[in-house]
Amino acid sequence: MGAFEIIGGKKLKGEITPQGAKNEALQVINAVLLTPDKVTINNIPDIIDVNKLIDLLSTLGVKINKVGKGSYTFQADEIDVDFMMSDEYKVKGASLRGSIMVVGPLLARFGKGYIPKPGGDKIGRRRLDTHFIGFQNLGAKFEYDSATNFYKAHAPEGLKGAYMLLDEASVTGTANIIMAAVLAEGETTIYNAACEPYIQQLSEMLNKMGANISGIGSNKLIINGVKELKGCEHTILPDMIEIGSFIGLAAMTQSEITIKNVAYDKLGMIPNIFKRLGIKLERINDDIYIPSQDHYEIESFIDGSIMTISDHPWPGFTPDLLSIVLVTATQARGSVLIHQKMFESRLFFVDKLIDMGAQIILCDPHRATVIGLDRKAPLKGITMTSPDIRAGVSLLIAALSAKGKSTVLNIEQIDRGYENIEGRLLSLGADIKRIS
Repeated sequence: MGAFEIIGGKKLKGEITPQGAKNEALQVINAVLLTPDKVTINNIPDIIDVNKLIDLLSTLGVKINKVGKGSYTFQADEIDVDFMMSDEYKVKGASLRGSIMVVGPLLARFGKGYIPKPGGDKIGRRRLDTHFIGFQNLGAKFEYDSATNFYKAHAPEGLKGAYMLLDEASVTGTANIIMAAVLAEGETTIYNAACEPYIQQLSEMLNKMGANISGIGSNKLIINGVKELKGCEHTILPDMIEIGSFIGLAAMTQSEITIKNVAYDKLGMIPNIFKRLGIKLERINDDIYIPSQDHYEIESFIDGSIMTISDHPWPGFTPDLLSIVLVTATQARGSVLIHQKMFESRLFFVDKLIDMGAQIILCDPHRATVIGLDRKAPLKGITMTSPDIRAGVSLLIAALSAKGKSTVLNIEQIDRGYENIEGRLLSLGADIKRIS
């Protein structure tokens, strides 16, 4: 098991470029299964979860060629559908949560899709009901083998368009249903659809391939099925979770950092939420410049009540950044209530921050009150374990701001979502090294 050893308390300086968006990559790479033509995708992040998905598609028969840094061509003209029942496929599919999204395109194109119960983060239960109810609405038959933890979907007669109101605005559920519906016969309406930039990007990519999707960016998508899709070229957006992480890092370490090529207009509420913490940031063309700040003060609401920051489906604030906001608030002036609505147990990493000297009251599995220390009592370095991707990076940021040496264990979790994180932090002047 790998670990990061960090000597904290150093101001950083320089430029950093975010990787391609992990969550978008896991969707658009699955979309290559919808056509036998060649598809080129650029800005793919070199991270464990994405590489696992690429490997999974390769075992299904997709021809994959790397044509440059972050650029790949995919051609799914010889798919071995029966391989989905093999033990090798079960092992590979179970290790990755994004594997669930192979089912939609395979079901649409071949009339069947199988997947083992996916793995991923230990951040509470993530239901798959939305995916499979969506497939059933399109006419697929669904069964779950509890003995083998295997999900099977069949549509031997093909899929037919339907109206559906999703029980929750699931991002991966919406993506999966869209990919199934684009080749279904007739019109499909998806209401209460997720509308994250990832979904918008997927929809625009599918339209480039010949799909007919309207309502992109809203929670009501109308999809008119087509007979076939063609190849295309697509470029993945910069990862907005990384961008938010770097804003928090700059504030915590009193650093002057420029985040390059952020696709600012796609960041939604993210810059404003960090501004509410008192962090100065400036848009320069498509970059974000954060000056060195000795202090930053959390705003209160107009009536003087304590600031509450909570997650919400897009265009609300993404749950993936609440961990970053929480750790950033520990050295602010003022107090804030962090309310994690969408996942339980994602706040349990705060005990590590409390051990470092942060003043945090964990109210329940969903809420934590942070009392900002205004740098009067800097965090102290400790040994800690990363429970999931986002908490792992939050602890990394805490360690970089803390006095003394910290060790972050289980960094495989961080590697799942962040490309060459220590190399990019070293370029800013951080004292970090990977140890085994």
